[in-house]
This record gives sequence, C-alpha cells and structure tokens, in this order.
Amino acid sequence: MSDVLELVDVSVVRDGRALVDDVSWSVKEGERWVILGPNGAGKTTLLNIASSYLFPSRGDATILGERLGRVDVFDLRPRIGMAGIAMAEKLPKRQTVLETVLTAAYGMTATWNEDYDAVDEDRARAFLDRLGMTEYLDRRFGTLSEGERKRTLIARAMMTDPELLLLDEPAAGLDLGGREDLVRRLGRLARDPYAPSMIMVTHHVEEIPPGFTHVLMIRQGKVLAAGPMEMELSSRNLSLCFGLPLVVEHVGERYTAQGLPLS
Repeated sequence: MSDVLELVDVSVVRDGRALVDDVSWSVKEGERWVILGPNGAGKTTLLNIASSYLFPSRGDATILGERLGRVDVFDLRPRIGMAGIAMAEKLPKRQTVLETVLTAAYGMTATWNEDYDAVDEDRARAFLDRLGMTEYLDRRFGTLSEGERKRTLIARAMMTDPELLLLDEPAAGLDLGGREDLVRRLGRLARDPYAPSMIMVTHHVEEIPPGFTHVLMIRQGKVLAAGPMEMELSSRNLSLCFGLPLVVEHVGERYTAQGLPLS
C-alpha cells in the first residue's frame, strides 16, 4: 500500500515554541487513524499539515504523493476532504443543507451563479442520506443542531470524492445521543472499502468509531505512540499521554477509559 501522508522529522515552531516537534509518521492507503491527546498537544496542527493549510518549519511533509513546498496546493486540496469547526465558520448560515454540500463540487463555500449538474445533486443527496440528513435538505445551515451540522460537514467533505478525509473533533459538543449516532455512522463509513483513508482528531477514546485501525498519541508536540489500535491503545500509553493513571477497556467494538480511584 502506498502512503497517503508521510511526515519526516516535522516541526512547527511559533514564537519560539514547537507546536509539534520532530514528528515522523506515515498513513497508508485504506488506513483509518485516530489522533489522541490533551488540549494543546499538537493534534490540530498535525491535521492542518495533512490538509496542506500549514507548512512545517522544519522537516518534510508529503501528502498524496506530493511534497509540500513543491506542489501547487490549490491542485492538491480538492483531493483532501476536511470537516471541522474551522470549515463550519466559513459557511454561510443562510444556505440550505443541500446547497452547503453542493458548493463543495466547485471548491466554494457559498453559492453564486453556478449551474450544478444532475450528477452533482444526486451525489450530494446520496451523501446526506448516508448521514441521516435527507429530511433536512431545505433547512438553513444556521438553524441546524450541532449534530446535524457535523453530519452536513462530513457529507460536504465527501463531495469531491477525496483520497484523504480529515475529521477535526467531529463529536465535540454533541450530547450522548448525537455522539452515538455520529460514531455509528462514521463506523459504517470506516468499514466501507471504497471510502478514503481517514484521520480523526479527538480527546476521548469513547468517540473512536468501530472500523478505525490505528492510533497516534501526542503530548506536548511529541509522538508517544503510533501504530495498530490493538497494540498501541493501552492503559500505559494513554496514561502517559494524558498525564494521569488511566485504565482503557475494550468492550465489543468500542473503547472506554477512566481514571483510577484516588487512594
């Protein structure tokens, strides 16, 4: 399998501080990765590099076979799907759900005077249906609940048929029902052999969907562990990552974590 992402000795330095420090990491075609770590660990920085919106201060980053600094990122970015808070803030609240997804076909955030092909509308409807949003096609994006908005963003990220799908804390802000519904749908997507390689950032092991294959743990900009989920998502590694004693349990296809009781 070929690499869809390869970082070699990558650091990002801002105001003398390393947001990520000497990171080497590769994601192969078909893998589904979770990035775990506390606030400020460097998770979103890694995702921003993977999306080509952030260049390393040092080291080499290769995305879908193209090295940052030697490729026109405007040719590269349509091959990458991104769903997260930053994208949600760019989208007009007045647009309908269907329009919000359709604009991705032109690499835009807002409708103008585009004429969409029937195939584009069919694709948008299919992705929204897959994420349980068929009943919301004519709703304004700004009126959606947090869970509905997250599902719309994922459908939008899939619209360009990306080779790499990046999910930045997709379950953040959701209640228990919304989280479980989203995790179930992401698990179905992760198991689809035709789905793109995926990288998801989260703080919580409970949000890891079934079907995700690998985990990277990062703390203070440094990678603590990276590899297959069943090998690396251990109580020891998670405790080191979050800086307190934790116990990880694998129940069925899901993970849970809790702190040890105080003595």
